[in-house]
Formats: sequence, C-alpha cells, structure tokens
Amino acid sequence: MSDLKGLTLKGALDGLETRRFSSRELTTAFLAAIAEANPTLNAFITQTPGLALEMADRADERRRRGEAGPLEGAALGIKDLFCTKGVASSAASRILQGFVPPYESTVTSNLWRDGAVMLGKLNMDEFAMGSSNETSAFGPVVNPWRARGSNQALTPGGSSGGSAAAVAADLCLGATATDTGGSIRQPAAFTGTVGVKPTYGRCSRYGVVAFASSLDQAGPIAKTVEDAALLLRSMSGHDPRDSTSLDVEVPDFPAFVGKSVRGLRIGVPDEYRIDGMPGEIAELWDKGVAWLTAAGCEIKRVSLPHTRYALPAYYIIAPAEASSNLARYDGMRYGLRAEGASLTDVYENTRAEGFGAEVKRRILIGAYVLSAGYYDAYYLKAQKVRRRIADDFSAAFQDVDALLTPTAPSAAFALGERSSDPVSMYLNDVFTVTVNLAGLPAISVPAGLDSSGLPMGLQLIGRALDEGSLFSLAGAVEDAAGFTAKPGRWW
Repeated sequence: MSDLKGLTLKGALDGLETRRFSSRELTTAFLAAIAEANPTLNAFITQTPGLALEMADRADERRRRGEAGPLEGAALGIKDLFCTKGVASSAASRILQGFVPPYESTVTSNLWRDGAVMLGKLNMDEFAMGSSNETSAFGPVVNPWRARGSNQALTPGGSSGGSAAAVAADLCLGATATDTGGSIRQPAAFTGTVGVKPTYGRCSRYGVVAFASSLDQAGPIAKTVEDAALLLRSMSGHDPRDSTSLDVEVPDFPAFVGKSVRGLRIGVPDEYRIDGMPGEIAELWDKGVAWLTAAGCEIKRVSLPHTRYALPAYYIIAPAEASSNLARYDGMRYGLRAEGASLTDVYENTRAEGFGAEVKRRILIGAYVLSAGYYDAYYLKAQKVRRRIADDFSAAFQDVDALLTPTAPSAAFALGERSSDPVSMYLNDVFTVTVNLAGLPAISVPAGLDSSGLPMGLQLIGRALDEGSLFSLAGAVEDAAGFTAKPGRWW
C-alpha cells in the first residue's frame, strides 16, 4: 500500500470510498507518524490515539452501512483553541492547565457530524497571541521546512503554527485553525500549505477560546485548495449560540474549485508595495498577476489609502478585547490556581504565574487603551480607522472582484530571531490584519520557493461571503504555480 500519510484529503476520501484502505488503517498511519515526529516538531500538545481509533472504527462501520458523511474517516488535527469534550483544551497556556471541557465547540461538532476523526490537539501561540508559535507554554513548534544547506530551526508562523506544521509534515490530512490578524494565512505561507480565513461569522465562535471577539474567525489549513474547500464546507454554518454567526446558507465550496475565472477583475493594491519588501516576494506577486492574466482575469490597480494605519489600529483593538476576554481567568473556576494570603493575592498570583510574557503585554496594552483619559484617544480613534479601512475595501470592490497581494513580507525566519523585538514580530501581520478589521474572507496559496528553498504564499482577498470566487481564483493560482514541493524529512 502506498504511503497513506502523503495523501491529500480528497485523495484519502476517495480511497476510503473505494475501500482501498480503512479509516483505522489511515488513522494508524498518522498516529505512527505523529509519535515519530512530535518529539522534534512539537506540533501536538495532546495526542488522542485511543479516541482516534474509536472514531475511525465508527467511521468504518458507518461507511459499511452506507451512511458515510462528507468527511467520513478523515484524520484531522484540532488547534488547541477549540474546546473538545472530554479532551484537555489549554489554549497553549499554563493558566488553563487541567481544563477538560464538558462541551464541544460548534466547529468541531460539525466535523464529527460529518465523520472526521480527531488525532489530537495542536500547539499554538498562547491564547493565539503571536506570529511565530514561540509564546506557547508548551514550547515552540518547529517548521518541518529548513533553508537549503542549513540546520537552523525555523518558525512555522503563528498563532496556528502547530496546525500548519502538522499539515506540512503529513501528520494529518488537514487541521482547524483560527485567524485574528493573519494566524491562518501567515503560517500557511511559511509552510507551503493552503489557509483560509472565512468571512467573519461564517464559522461559529462557540467553544473557541476568545482572543479578540470582533476579529477571531475559525478556518482550515490544508494541503490543497480543494481540501481547504472540503473542510470549510463542514466547518461552516449558522449557530444560534454565537450572536455573531451569520444565518446564511453554506455554499458547496468544493464546486467552485476548477471553475473558470475568465472575466473576473483582480485588484492589485498600491499600498501593499511596502518599503523593504524582499525582491523575491515582489517577484512572486508579479508572477501571480501574470498567472491570473493568463487565466483570463482583468488586472486593475486599486488604492486602499488607510492601509498604513491598519497595524496600529489592530494592535489597539485586539489587545483591548483581549484584556476584557481574559479577565475571566482568575483561578476560581477552572485551570491554574496559585496560592495567596488573600483573594486579591490569589487573583494576582494566578494571573502572574499563568500568563506568559506576550499575553501579559497585550493585557496591559488593552487595559491602558481602555482606561479613563485614553479611551477616546486610542480605542475610539482605532475603531474609526477600522471603519475607514472597511470603507476602502468597499470602494475597491466596486471596481474589482478580488484583490491579490503577498501573504507575508518574508519567508519563514529562525526561531528566536525576532522574539526580543515585539514591533518587528507584529510587522509579520502587515498584509493580513486589514482583512480581519474589515471582516472579509481571504486565502493564502503556496506559490513558490525563495532562494533558500523556503515556501512563499500569495493572498487573495474577496468580498464578504464570496469565498466561492476565492476558491476559483485560488485554484487557478495553484494550477499555474504548480507548487508540489515538500519539506525534506529530517526529523
């Protein structure tokens, strides 16, 4: 039998359907791969082999009865930000140590409804705050890619670094992830995978540990555009338990992959050609323009004039919401509880010991911008800027159907290279945060390798609820790029 781990999600589902192998065989292959790779890559926080095999056996039985769901028997990894009933969910933080949810997130419930199998919980930046997966209480994830001629450990990106690394290293068929300012798309670009940030409200946030509630959105990381469409179809859907969930029909996303894009108008924003952008990123962007032109698209220059204010606005709004959301972690109800002589001491000691440095930094920033005397100067002004950024996109979409940009300003960098400089780290999100501020969908597609042999991605941004066009365009880019590179197996 061929190497089951190297299959795409679509290939695995086809093999399961034709009975070339069972879900138990597929799941067993992934569990063995995880056991071998995880001591080095650190992609999984929690492995659930017993549960995975039980779910696989149930999937095989349903398939025998002719009751197979759309993802029946597919082995997936789950970012540790999603609550999973009966399985530890930590958000990669000490403060949630020992927390085992008595309920299931809606996104994972949807996946289990459609027959998917859980291999375990994936590592991430603590509370999804980070761009390199170095803020995790469980240690950094190591990118399975290495620069040509180097043994230096690289970041897989963040915060969904475990999800991206696991997919790139063939430790699962696909993975759930979340995106607050680029945390799906940037790791996808760094690992040669496909990452989708859907329209805000497309996927329920119920049971997803909150970072910044007006920005957070769940989405998939997968090996191909078609795989990402298959996963998003199952992850999406209205949920009355989430007041921001959109009550709209879920399209058949996979049906859009392979559709002609002839006649679509693609905008290229002037403001994304930033100073200091590596030449290889700019060249890849130009290639993307050429690929879509050859596919029959019309290319137009557009302006998003408030782009320069996106990062400052994001790093006011997101910490403000985080400081509010994380106030609930006090050691009283669940997770870590530190000793103290008084109730106040317990609160203070628990939060001091439970939160890592980056989470504390963002809580402090958030508390500051929301404080009396600074609310109007910072938070209110940032919200006004956010409105202007959304208006920029609305104006652009009067003339174009989608936008094409780079996903990240560089390829993967070394672990430790930027961790001492928060501002340098925050700049990784320069091409992605605007999408979250405006609530729009976007997809990152692997499109080439840099001179060191590391993957680079292109980003497509669409109108709200128009993920279908993005999947068609992403499929065209995927076909034109012909990206088939895989990381050399060194672990």
